[in-house]
Amino acid sequence: MGSSEKATNNNTSDDTHESLTTNSLLPPPPPHHHHFVLVHGISGGSWCWYKIRTLLESSGYKVSCIDLKGGGIDPTDANSILTFDDYNKPLLDFMSSLPPNEQVILVGHSAGGLSVTQATQKFAKKVSLAIYLAATMLKLGFWNDEDVKDGVPDLSSFGDIYELGFGLGPNQPPTSALIKKEFQPKILYQLSPPEDYTLAAMLLRPGPILALTSARFEEEDGDGIDGVPWIYIKTMHDHVVKPHQQEEMIRKWPPAEVYVLESDHSPFFSRPDELFGLLVKATGSCVGSCECN
Repeated sequence: MGSSEKATNNNTSDDTHESLTTNSLLPPPPPHHHHFVLVHGISGGSWCWYKIRTLLESSGYKVSCIDLKGGGIDPTDANSILTFDDYNKPLLDFMSSLPPNEQVILVGHSAGGLSVTQATQKFAKKVSLAIYLAATMLKLGFWNDEDVKDGVPDLSSFGDIYELGFGLGPNQPPTSALIKKEFQPKILYQLSPPEDYTLAAMLLRPGPILALTSARFEEEDGDGIDGVPWIYIKTMHDHVVKPHQQEEMIRKWPPAEVYVLESDHSPFFSRPDELFGLLVKATGSCVGSCECN
């Protein structure tokens, strides 16, 4: 399956504010039949999609934002989440609850790519398109050192950045991690508006790293994940899932299309208009089209 890269133009945060404000004053457009399901990464929550949800819903799309275990308003302590299946249960429960004939567009950010992959493996017939945004895109999860090298962020160059939790005891591997507040702007949000990373600093929670690194999937019988088109959106100034890691994952599991954003790790904050445009474009080019199959 070949891939093509498509770059987008940069907008300023003023452009974003104007777009969001203008959209809010317009009458609601006719509804689309497409349903986006947005999945956050480690330490995040459904709150991180607030700009994208606004843009999509004001354009008539249906949007669901999922809080994974220990994320957003889910009350679970990250140190008690020890398996990926447990961590991803809210998304799997959501997919299970969909009517048999309903299809959704899954969008996973960062480690949310693992959640999207597992959900697509298990519910392929309910997924019309999978979109990986600055995401870990491994078809079967972490099975070897190469998978870890490609899909796990290496932030060692920034120094001692993590607050770690040891839910299994001090002599056991850490069960949770959170980037310290003083490092968050320059690692996660260096191109994002200050008000957004201020909000994020108030809402980010420890993420269940032991559960995430245990993510391993097996291909389901029948029409599995290979029957679902998938797209990757690269983030070229990403300090978390670095561009060379994104390239390796794309090379090893080539998506139908590759788009490019000149953004940090959090384009839903730093480049919301461009990201919205790419989500809509991907839907138009791949959902219900044979081009991506």
